This record gives sequence, structure tokens and C-alpha cells, in this order.
Amino acid sequence: METVVKIKELTKMFKDKKAVNHVSFSIKQGEVVAILGPNGAGKSTTMLMMLGLLHPTNGEVKLFHQEATSKTVREKIGVMLQEVSLMDGLKVKELIKLCRSYYPNPLSMELLIKLTGLNQEELNKRTEKLSGGQKRRVGFALALAGNPDLMFFDEPTVGMDISARKVFWDTVRGLANQGKTILFSTHYLQEADDIADRIILFDKGVVIADGDPKDIKGKLLKQSVSFIARCTISKEDWIKLPFIAEVFEQEGRTFMITDDTDAVLTKIFEERLNIEDIQIEKGRLEEAFEQLTEEREAM
Repeated sequence: METVVKIKELTKMFKDKKAVNHVSFSIKQGEVVAILGPNGAGKSTTMLMMLGLLHPTNGEVKLFHQEATSKTVREKIGVMLQEVSLMDGLKVKELIKLCRSYYPNPLSMELLIKLTGLNQEELNKRTEKLSGGQKRRVGFALALAGNPDLMFFDEPTVGMDISARKVFWDTVRGLANQGKTILFSTHYLQEADDIADRIILFDKGVVIADGDPKDIKGKLLKQSVSFIARCTISKEDWIKLPFIAEVFEQEGRTFMITDDTDAVLTKIFEERLNIEDIQIEKGRLEEAFEQLTEEREAM
């Protein structure tokens, strides 16, 4: 697939603080990529440099093999920043029509309404009268107005209620299925786990992990197979196996900590153990996030 985003040795200094430190990665067409990290990790700064809204101290950014500030690139991207600022004095439908007029191949008004869930009352409301959640939906509509091939969403669902968040992510999934490239930051780790094909994890201005959510969790987290045993389990024999790290009992269940749950299940079935209620725990993205950042702090 074509490389849509390429950044190389990207660095940003604010006085004597290095907010982004020699970051490099590329994103291919059709990828859905989440940028994660604690506050101050460099996520938003990196995104602003990718958009040409902030000039890097060193390094380079290319979108569609061109400078981010070029007119051709601007016509291919859609942006929804964390702080949504809308022009006062216009009705929502007037603002969307104005935004559509700037692009050579905009989405139709009807499709934008369908994709964003805006209703007629909201479309006829003046922008200064909108609630925070309504402003974010309008911001989403403006980001989609030009029918972009590449979309940037910075903390897109902050201030949205549960139903609005569902509409947003259902729409994003649909756009991804059409081959659109999507880059988003979020502090809702479950969103990244559910939506992203790939996670780029920032901490203190550098990338500390880059991969799909399953791989990141699989490499870092303790995984377990647990069950209720109706027979004697020899802990000594099981702990000798190379894929078993620990065996223990808790609240009537036997837990086997492993880096290969499939191997544990295969062994259980080979031994024909008299057990029931087998459960597999693969770990959570939150745990991987905490473990990675804690390891860096300990270095």
C-alpha cells in the first residue's frame, strides 16, 4: 500500500524542553492508527507538526510525499482538533456549506448529516448556541466535508455522550472500510484497543512501542489459563514446562501464567484432565500502557 504519512527524526524544542525527540514512523493507506501516551508525552505536538500548524525544530514531515502545507495536501486531509472552535453568527448548516465550498470534491450535505448524526434542530442552530458535544459533532462534519483521504482526530470523543461516541466510531469504521487513512489520539484506551489496527505509544517525547494492540499486549502482559480442577494438579510438573511461568490457586481456581495460552490448552487436552470452566485472560491495554511507562521511568 502507498505510504501516506512519513515523518523522519522529528524533533520539537520549547525553550530548553524537548517535547518531541527524534521521532520517526510511517503510515500506509487504509491504516487506522492510534497515538497514545500520558499527558505531555508529545502526541498533540507531533500531530500539529504533521499538519503543518507547528514548525519542527528538526526533522521532516511528508503527507502524500509532499509538504503538509501544500494546497494539494490540504485538499486531501480532514482535521478535528481537541479544541473545536467554530465561527460565530452562522447556522450549523451554513457553516458546513461554506466549508464544503472550499474543496473540489466535497461530500454531499445529505451524506454528512447521515455520517455525523446531526439532526435538523442542530443544523438550524447558530454555532454559539451549541453544547460542547454538539460542537464536536459539527467539528466532525467539517473534518469530513472535503471527502478526505487522510483524517486526523485529536481526542475526538471528549465531551461526547455514549451514544454520540458510538455514532462517531461506527462512522470511522465505515470510512476505514472504504480505504481512508485515519490517525487519532485518545486517552480512552479501550477505544484504541477496539478501533485501531496499530498503536504508536509515546512517552516523554519518544516512541516506546509501535504495533497492533494484540501484539503489544501479548509481548508485555501476563496471560493466564484458569479452571476449576476436579482432579489433582501437579504444580511441580507444570511449572517445568517452558511456556509456564507460574501456577497457583485462588478462590477455588487453578491459574497458569503463560506467554502461550494455546500451548497450555493443548497440554490440558492431551492430559485429559478432569477440569471445568476454563477461562483465558489475555490482559488489557491499560496494563501494557502502565508497564511500558513504568519500565521507562525505572531506566
